[in-house]
Amino acid sequence: MLKRIHHIAVIGRNYEKSKWFYCEVLGFSVLAEHYQAHRDSYKIDLVLPSLCQLELFIFKSAPPRPSFPEALGLRHLAFEVDNLDEEIERITRLGIESEAVRIDPYTNKRFCFFADPDGLPIELYETN
Repeated sequence: MLKRIHHIAVIGRNYEKSKWFYCEVLGFSVLAEHYQAHRDSYKIDLVLPSLCQLELFIFKSAPPRPSFPEALGLRHLAFEVDNLDEEIERITRLGIESEAVRIDPYTNKRFCFFADPDGLPIELYETN
């Protein structure tokens, strides 16, 4: 029986930009980093204080995302926040632009989107 999601894997192209984004902007901490010489790639294991894990793979020649955000497969990553306005202000100070705040028509909760360095949509979802 499934217990919970263990991790999510994301592919990026630029080691420095992706690591900065996921650590400094989103607040992940590095659990482990591995360089894979035979693939000229990196694998960085990241974790949030909630123990949510993310595997970040860096491949310099990864193909671009075909559309935003309706490509087949993973549509976006969503992170729960207590105060959406504070988080938007914080990421804006870090040079990250977000879309306008929207209201979920089913829950009446506020949310917004922005993108990681490779165009993967990231959602902030206010739960309070």
